Amino acid sequence: MARFLKRGRDADAVAEDDAKVRATVEGILADIKARGDAAVRELSIRFDKWDRQNFRLSEGEIQACLDQLTPRDLEDIRFAQTQVRNFAEHQKAALRDIEVETLPGVVLGHRNIPVNSVGCYVPGGKYPLLASAHMSVVTAKVAGCKRIITCAPPFEGRPAPAIVAAQHLAGADEIYCLGGIQAVGAMALGTESIAPIDMLVGPGNAFVAEAKRQLYGRVGIDLFAGPTETLIIADETVDAEICATDLLGQAEHGPNSPAVLLTTSEKLARETMAEVERLLKILPTAAIARKAWEDYGEVIICDSEDEMVAEADRIASEHVQVMTRDPDYFLHHMTNYGALFLGPRTNVSYGDKVIGTNHTLPTKKSARYTGGLWVGKFMKTCTYQRVLTDEASTMIGEYCSRLCMLEGFAGHAEQANIRVRRYGGRNIPYATAAD
Repeated sequence: MARFLKRGRDADAVAEDDAKVRATVEGILADIKARGDAAVRELSIRFDKWDRQNFRLSEGEIQACLDQLTPRDLEDIRFAQTQVRNFAEHQKAALRDIEVETLPGVVLGHRNIPVNSVGCYVPGGKYPLLASAHMSVVTAKVAGCKRIITCAPPFEGRPAPAIVAAQHLAGADEIYCLGGIQAVGAMALGTESIAPIDMLVGPGNAFVAEAKRQLYGRVGIDLFAGPTETLIIADETVDAEICATDLLGQAEHGPNSPAVLLTTSEKLARETMAEVERLLKILPTAAIARKAWEDYGEVIICDSEDEMVAEADRIASEHVQVMTRDPDYFLHHMTNYGALFLGPRTNVSYGDKVIGTNHTLPTKKSARYTGGLWVGKFMKTCTYQRVLTDEASTMIGEYCSRLCMLEGFAGHAEQANIRVRRYGGRNIPYATAAD
């Protein structure tokens, strides 16, 4: 049976925090819906101390941001975007339109149609997370979306040059320097200066995530995203330093980011906990990482690989780093995860920044029922049907009519009956089942 050497915060306390966020977001979205640009501007001043008449960046402002970056900076951004684009193109190639004749004269098919307009949120208030621009804008471009707009908050009182460069190089059609609930609300609801979009994507803090949740239905979203989560699955084939580094590397995202070690080695578990404490004394982001580790860090000891699989599927973590003698065992047996990182040569940071897989992934156990952002999320698989012959319409119509009457849907049945009469020459009374 799995044993805990360390547990995170009580679930009731987390739920209480979520309730406070939910109420705040509800009020702000209502204000944006009622007052549009005026509300957005007030909120930007209030939360980001950032005031403009128009939050969309001009071509000149975009170029000024690019000019602030070195050639190496721009080369690195382009390299990362190339990896994301390449993988997204391979994913898109795996999607295909189909058309099949399922019965003589009956043709069914589907088309994969890109969403027309997408709003991409790029976090940047605490850290300028330019990688989120690659993941959302590049992938939407590959999907074929016609209009892609981006919002990112100001960083240190101005547009973050690296984020703006990433948005521009990725192919964003409109770039706004706007953050938080006001950005998400403006894109989804629309204002006098920002035309509304059809789908909202991208990670963000608890308030952005809750805003997306409340806006879902009015617009589509990629997924319900919460704080960054990481799960390390390890055995005695690796050491405490690499385990602790990978735990804290994700804990620095925020004070409520869960970081969990799952292992069959109590020796490794205790050494990792000690190594975490050592690294927290020298890590520049230790103030955030320590809070996350203290409140949300967990260390779990299991008796076998099978038990680790069961625990990992129960946790359903966003990121799962597997460093065991046989990482593929977890690839073949785990079912609940956002993304797997197999073996010590890879790590979550590679996926976050550059390797090519998408870093917008399911959190808060939603990996039980969804994967992360990918090119297919930006596409609608829409079906169609065609009946080619009178005989086929008559045959399908007779079945349909009888089934409709079993349900009591006389009007539905008559849709079938009229075609049986016209194309099959059958004398069926109005709103009765076919013989």
